[in-house]
Amino acid sequence: MANKELEKVYEPKSVEQKWYQEWEGKGYFHATVPSDKPSYSIVIPPPNITGVLHMGHALNNTLQDILCRWKRMSGYNVLWMPGTDHAGIATQNVVERQLAAEGKDRFELGREGFIERVWQWKGESGGQIIGQLKRLGASCDWERERFTMDAGLSKAVREVFVRLYQEKLIYRDNRLINWCPRCHTALSDIEVEHEDKAGNLWHLRYPVVGSDEYVVVATTRPETMLGDTAVAVHPEDERYSHLIGKKVMLPLVNREIPVIGDDYVDREFGTGVVKITPAHDFNDFEMGLRHNLDRINVFDESGVVNAAGKQYEGMDRFAARKQVVADLEAAGLLEKIQDHALSVGGCYRCKTVVEPYMSLQWYVKVGPLAERALGAVKDGRTKIVPQQWENTYYDWMENIRDWCISRQIWWGHRIPAWYCDHCGHITVAKEDPTACSQCGSDEIRQETDVLDTWFSSALWPFSTMGWPEKTPELSAFYPTSCLVTGFDILFFWVARMMMMGLHFMDEVPFTDVYIHALVRDAQGQKMSKSKGNVIDPLTVIDAYGTDAFRFTLAAFAAQGRDIKLAEERIAGYRNFANKIWNASRFAMMNLEGFEPDQVDVASLKLSNADRWILYRLNEAAGSLDSALTGFRFNEAASELYRFTWSEFCDWYIELAKDDLYKGDAERQAAAKYVLWLVLENLLRLLHPFMPFITEEIWQALPKKKGAADSIMISDFPTPREEWAGYASAAVEMELVMEVIKGIRNIRGEMEVAPSKQIAAILDCKSESSLKLLKKNEVYVMSLARLSDLAIGQGIERPAEASLQVAGDVEIIVPLKGLVNVEEEEKRLNKEIAKIEKDIEFLSKKLENPSFIERAPADVVEKEREKIAEFGNKKKLLQESLEKILRLK
Repeated sequence: MANKELEKVYEPKSVEQKWYQEWEGKGYFHATVPSDKPSYSIVIPPPNITGVLHMGHALNNTLQDILCRWKRMSGYNVLWMPGTDHAGIATQNVVERQLAAEGKDRFELGREGFIERVWQWKGESGGQIIGQLKRLGASCDWERERFTMDAGLSKAVREVFVRLYQEKLIYRDNRLINWCPRCHTALSDIEVEHEDKAGNLWHLRYPVVGSDEYVVVATTRPETMLGDTAVAVHPEDERYSHLIGKKVMLPLVNREIPVIGDDYVDREFGTGVVKITPAHDFNDFEMGLRHNLDRINVFDESGVVNAAGKQYEGMDRFAARKQVVADLEAAGLLEKIQDHALSVGGCYRCKTVVEPYMSLQWYVKVGPLAERALGAVKDGRTKIVPQQWENTYYDWMENIRDWCISRQIWWGHRIPAWYCDHCGHITVAKEDPTACSQCGSDEIRQETDVLDTWFSSALWPFSTMGWPEKTPELSAFYPTSCLVTGFDILFFWVARMMMMGLHFMDEVPFTDVYIHALVRDAQGQKMSKSKGNVIDPLTVIDAYGTDAFRFTLAAFAAQGRDIKLAEERIAGYRNFANKIWNASRFAMMNLEGFEPDQVDVASLKLSNADRWILYRLNEAAGSLDSALTGFRFNEAASELYRFTWSEFCDWYIELAKDDLYKGDAERQAAAKYVLWLVLENLLRLLHPFMPFITEEIWQALPKKKGAADSIMISDFPTPREEWAGYASAAVEMELVMEVIKGIRNIRGEMEVAPSKQIAAILDCKSESSLKLLKKNEVYVMSLARLSDLAIGQGIERPAEASLQVAGDVEIIVPLKGLVNVEEEEKRLNKEIAKIEKDIEFLSKKLENPSFIERAPADVVEKEREKIAEFGNKKKLLQESLEKILRLK
């Protein structure tokens, strides 16, 4: 018996809340250790605790959930490890803004007080994204939820830092780094976001000491000249080789600096002379090392000119730029200013223009780590999908620079290093020391810097499972099976997890990395608040339901292709959810009193329609498994959509109606069983994509004894040998369906109302087709809406008829009496006249030279396309008119 009747209309909100609570409450998401099932594990890319669900999260987590639900139903012990990232700079900025609104700053609270305030904020507001992931249907193992600053992960971070330091893979050095003058912290290269902007190239005159000569240097940052310690020319540049070894007078600050020769100088760029500022440019820093130049830092940590900038001290760097240029012009030392496009680096958090800045920082020596991580992808231990991203990964890893891991903020993992004020030794330890490890003095103080957020994230696949302890989770689930992530953090996160996983676990952290594309707006533009084109996942879920939203994302998740998302598409898949609901309601109405356990399956006499749908169900199950194995989510969704809508709803349900309503007891029994069997299997195939609606319907369906308590822990359908054996029956049925489609096409061409019954003749060219169509005559009559059907061979046909071909069957529909000839002639002539007017109007427009000259090329092209479309339409209408006139 059916457990309950389905409501007339599917209401997602109440259904989603009810089933999510049920699944979570019953522990269906929880991975058991130990288990006799094979393991499958994914670690969630941990969202920032400051974050809210955006389209990237929605896509990323939908794809992970599809994989986890599919594997769970396929008999795996699935661990989907959830958690959040402490997001050092971002979180500190949020809490600092809160304090500013209260008229306070972090220095008033002090370090301990500020950190306490951040923990308080986390408890109240942080991590709201977890609740939003639950609304998305994410079946994470919430009992194992982790946070990058929790006690276990903090222990792992210390262990890694200390070991790397002992192995001389962590060191401290004073060198040029990216510095954010707003956040007052170092940034790694990949935390700097570059944007092309319009700028200038200033040409400045530097007088040569002891002569009337001067050299002209071109620079995009004239304010940094205050820290110049040389000018450089190419040693083979004949224009300047006589100056090498001489000195020039640095304008404004009147300091003599040398002229040096270096192969790095591009003779073709600018004037061929470059100013060298080792403390404020990465390339100059390297040149400074080669030539033993002084490094003069002219800015403080806020980007304000310091005492080294002499008369400009106290000025903001951009104000100093204007003043320096004005003063050079006044002194006759500004030769010219050119427009010059340049790539400007901004802080990835606050967008402030980043400053190359001399600073003492902590680094990871990544060369040896990167070598192993590179090898693991090259030898196939980790596979990146789509494969095109492998080259990007190789390029990054082969050109990797040492990783600056220290950040000058308070929120984060504090570096476990203590400085001795007595002997200067640095003690690095897992436990807080009370004395210097070298001299025993208790005059020690801890490093104030914290570690880059990505340092703790790099340990995520094993730190979340209890490392450095040898836990049952680690032995069961590491290496993880798959990582689903966006390409934007391939280097930020993926490469670093590879390096750390191989170094500390001696195994790759994941066997597959699936890189998904971006979700863009309908026009293919990146979503941004400033453009006003952001689609909020939660708003969409409220409007269309989670299942429709999830299915849309999967349907458009083609490998290597960005998703163009429009609300109409989500609305389209809401219609798909409604189609599933209505088809299920129809099935339930016809399964009143049906008990699957009481059916003697062996005795059922299946029709060709029954065999066809079971064969297609089998094919769909096989295709789905293959597509998901290859991370072809869009192909999997497309297969489900086609089978559900086109084959099950539009064909099988219609084919089964005759058996259900008019068939004898034997046919009714077979049709009911197949209807129940296909729907029950279909719901299980759909479940990973549309978890809520499938659970609601599945719970209402009649069940066999011993069925699972929930669809999410039932078995995922796999191809069956006996259904594969229905191939020939399926081919036969497809001929019947082609015949029905042919008759429907003729009806459409002749614009015959769907309610009107017509006559048809089927001329079969083979005995087998004749026999098959005679056997399935009732289906053809019913689904093609025929009043009369003649089936034969070499059959006589009327003079005026419409013809279609299906296989070796000619479909003939007599046209006499089918349409009102006079009315149809009038209608067609009227439409042809209208189209001729449109063609004439557009032709005149395109003959007008002023329109062609002024209108954009794409507009002109569209008008030409319209003329071609109208021409094709006119041709079709004229062909229809000729057919009609022959009936007079």
